[in-house]
Amino acid sequence: MTPVSHETEQRLDRFIDLLGQWQSKTNLVAPSTLPHLWTRHVSDSLQLLELQPAARRWMDLGSGGGFPGVVLACALAERRGAVVHLVERNVKKAAFLREAIRVTSSPGVVHLSEIGNIVDTIEDRIDCVTARALAPLNLLLGFAEPLVRKGAKALFLKGQDVDAELTEATKYWTIRTLLHSSRTGGGGWIVELDRIERRS
Repeated sequence: MTPVSHETEQRLDRFIDLLGQWQSKTNLVAPSTLPHLWTRHVSDSLQLLELQPAARRWMDLGSGGGFPGVVLACALAERRGAVVHLVERNVKKAAFLREAIRVTSSPGVVHLSEIGNIVDTIEDRIDCVTARALAPLNLLLGFAEPLVRKGAKALFLKGQDVDAELTEATKYWTIRTLLHSSRTGGGGWIVELDRIERRS
């Protein structure tokens, strides 16, 4: 697992405790993954920081149960000027995210919004845009394109069928990608992009 400070570990502990309390009434993560939250979800999220160590302003699309958005916010809490924008359209999940940011005292802003409505209107300059278990790559590129056009990097956590998703995506998009093998196993990948242009 990516090494974190003692303070970050405490924030992550509070977040995981909260998730356990809310999971019974709001399905935030797949129940089968609950015993492996640290390895399956937290570590998976933290490895993004190593790929973009200088990034301070993040946007997490479809934050859901807070992976990677809340985890990133917990890890960035000691960094001056850091903020993570968490975009979630589900009212209950957005309420959970707000509570998670509050109890961990982390620099996050929750946007109860459709993704398409926020990426065009956000005034904060975004260094890095993320998504995990949200949508096929082809759709994610459409969401991320306005942010990448303004200079953001995109880091998308993907499963083992990443090649098929990339093949499909390049029918519609001209992209420049770097693939990183996920450290948490399971055949996962991180797709890094710094260029997204719609094919004419």
